Amino acid sequence: MTVKMIATDMDGTFLRDDKKYDVDRFREQLKFMDEKKIQFVAASGNQFYQLKDFFTPITNQYKIDFVADNGARIFMANKLIYEATVTREQLQKVIEWNAKNPASHNNLIILTGNHGAYVSNHAVDQVLTEVKSFYNPVYQVEKLLEIQDEIFKVTFVWPNKQVQAYVTALLAIFGDELHATGSGFGSVDVLARGVNKASGLSKLQAAYNITADEIVAFGDNNNDLEMLNYVGTGYVMPNAYPAMHEVGFKEALADNNHDGVLVTIDQILENI
Repeated sequence: MTVKMIATDMDGTFLRDDKKYDVDRFREQLKFMDEKKIQFVAASGNQFYQLKDFFTPITNQYKIDFVADNGARIFMANKLIYEATVTREQLQKVIEWNAKNPASHNNLIILTGNHGAYVSNHAVDQVLTEVKSFYNPVYQVEKLLEIQDEIFKVTFVWPNKQVQAYVTALLAIFGDELHATGSGFGSVDVLARGVNKASGLSKLQAAYNITADEIVAFGDNNNDLEMLNYVGTGYVMPNAYPAMHEVGFKEALADNNHDGVLVTIDQILENI
């Protein structure tokens, strides 16, 4: 198997539940990958700023690329090469849909922009603390529709973790102009049409002249489906959502809390 790119989701996949990973082990893998000209990509619903923070101990030595915001922003190291925004009109439509949806009474709206993430100033401290574990920086605002920033992603977070019905409803109404996907932890991301992790990888793939068959990817959730179907070899985590195990992907050698991505990468690199 020829491998020229390895891409991985972060939460529930590359990262342990405490948001940590084996830095020294990963550094050694990157050293080998750098010698073999294999690109490493963090492909996540997280913002670019948050993703950079995870890899601060390493990026001064080795280059990492980023498919951030579920594909809405693509970076080669620190260089932005692509972004897709949600228009003001689209933003208003989906927020109005949420306001009229009876099941959305207690949900949280997060807007991801160029300068950070935005939530209502009505968010309580406990909720704000949880948001800050996924977004950096976070700003509280009075009116979401008056934010002076480009918005790449709208996230709705429901207390009920079963969100597929909301994804289906959003796609039924807005599918001609927007994309919606479940993103774990009771959240649904709304993005520009055609934007997902696979479309993000395709931008990097073109830049490096790599074929999809030469890419390996890891994931655990619905927002990884397009990516895992797109690449030559897709791995699903043992701890993934049950439906992910029914698609026919390979299974990583351990779960996220036992460094499953790193363990599997070691096996892949041994055969190169």
